[in-house]
Amino acid sequence: MKQLFNCQKNPKDTLINNLTSHLRHKDFVQAIIRWYRVQGRDLPWRRTNDPYAIWISEIMLQQTQVDTVIPYYHRFMEAFPNVYSLAHAPMDEIYKLWEGLGYYRRASHLKEAAAAIVNDFDGEFPHTYKDILSLKGVGPYTASAISSIAFKLPKGVIDGNTLRILSRILNCQENIAKDSTKKLYQEIMDQLIALGDPSDFNQGMMDLGAMICTPKNPACQNCPVRDFCQASQSQTQKLLPVNIKNKNKEDIYFITAILRYKDKYFLIKNKDGLLSGLYGLVQYETESPRGFEDAFYDAYHTSVRLLEYETEFRHVFSHRVWHMSVYYGEIEGPQNQKLADHLYTYEELQKLPIPTAHKKILDF
Repeated sequence: MKQLFNCQKNPKDTLINNLTSHLRHKDFVQAIIRWYRVQGRDLPWRRTNDPYAIWISEIMLQQTQVDTVIPYYHRFMEAFPNVYSLAHAPMDEIYKLWEGLGYYRRASHLKEAAAAIVNDFDGEFPHTYKDILSLKGVGPYTASAISSIAFKLPKGVIDGNTLRILSRILNCQENIAKDSTKKLYQEIMDQLIALGDPSDFNQGMMDLGAMICTPKNPACQNCPVRDFCQASQSQTQKLLPVNIKNKNKEDIYFITAILRYKDKYFLIKNKDGLLSGLYGLVQYETESPRGFEDAFYDAYHTSVRLLEYETEFRHVFSHRVWHMSVYYGEIEGPQNQKLADHLYTYEELQKLPIPTAHKKILDF
C-alpha cells in the first residue's frame, strides 16, 4: 500500500508536509496521467488548445452536467466562434442560445468578460492565473482549469470530483463543505500538479471522479490509483467524502399567469435579480386571484381578469424553490404604450430567451 499520508492520525497543519515525503517519486500523479491518456473522455473542448473555447466550456460546465453542455457548446461556438463575435453580440441572442442551460448570469458574465478581453487585453485571452481570475464570472476553480488546460500552469482544480478523490485516497473525514477543508485540499492539489503535466493531471482527476471514483458505488476494481487509496484498504470508500452542508432553500409562492391580449401574450423582461435579461410570465407573491389582478393594475394601469386555474408547477433553484399556481387570464383594459411594449405573438415568443421555470409552463 502506497500511502500518501494518514489523515486520521495527523493534525491538519502537518498534512501537507507528510504528503510531500510520500510522493517524491511521482507515482500517484503519473498513474493518473497514464490512465487519462488512455481512458479519458473524448469531449469537444478537449480537441482544441484555444483558450477562448476552453473558457466557454468551463463556464457552461459550472453546476451543469457534461452531457447537457455538449449540444449547447456546439451551438454557441458556431454562433460565436471568437471573442470579438461574442463581445459584439446582442444580449438577447446570447440568452436565446443559453435557454434551458440555467444559471443565466453566466451568459451575461460571458459577454461582459468578452468585452473586457477585447478592451483590456487587445482581444488576446489572458494567459496568467491572476488575469484569468479577473474576468467576470471566473472563480478560482474555473481560473485553475483554464490556466492548467490552456496554458499548462500548475494550478490544481478543486471541485466535487477532486475533493471526493482526495478524501478517499487519504481516508479523510474532514467535511469538504467547509472552506478550511477546501483550502487544505487546494494546497495538496497544487503540490501534486507540480509533479506532472498540469492539463492531463487536472482532467484526469475530473474524469476519474466522473467515471470511477463516483459518489455512489465507486468502481474501485478499475481504479488506476487503488494502491494509494487508504479508504479502499479500510473499506470506507462508501462513507466518504463527508459533505454536510448547512443550506436551507427558500420557498416562494407565486400566482403565475399566462395573460393574453387578443392574439398576443404578455411577457416581461426581467431587469435584475435571478433571471436578469430573460423574458418571463407575470407572477406575484399573492394568495388570491384578486390580489394578482390588483397588483397587475398597480403596475400597468390596465385591468386584467384571471379566468381559469390550470395547474401547479414547482421549480428548484440552487437556493430557492418557486411554487407557481398557474392561471390563464385576459387583459381587459385599453392598450397603452406601456402595455404594448410587453405583447408578443406566438411566433415572436418562440424567439425570446425564456427561463426554464416559465418555459415549461408555456409548453404545458
